[in-house]
Amino acid sequence: MATQVNDRIDVRISTEQKELFRRASVISGFKNLTEFVVHCVYKESKSLLVEESQILKNEEDKRIFFNALLNPPSPNARLKQARLNYLKIKGEHENDDLQIKKVSQEG
Repeated sequence: MATQVNDRIDVRISTEQKELFRRASVISGFKNLTEFVVHCVYKESKSLLVEESQILKNEEDKRIFFNALLNPPSPNARLKQARLNYLKIKGEHENDDLQIKKVSQEG
């Protein structure tokens, strides 16, 4: 599937940079310099966005997270109720699964 080209970016670079990029594009097997530059910028952009979306971005985040794991707070009333609701729903689904299995074995 071809990508529709409908926008443009103009970039000023040194002769040395252009030659470096051109040589890298050739040894990487790209058809032309533009294809190589677009590929590299796209790949780096995706990587940066993934990194930015990480939950534990710095040491303080990691400290807070691991402290919560090692010293969890006691469950409050809402959490206890959520657990009971979950167990009730899970039990109902297990009963459904047993009935389906029983019917399929009889049929």
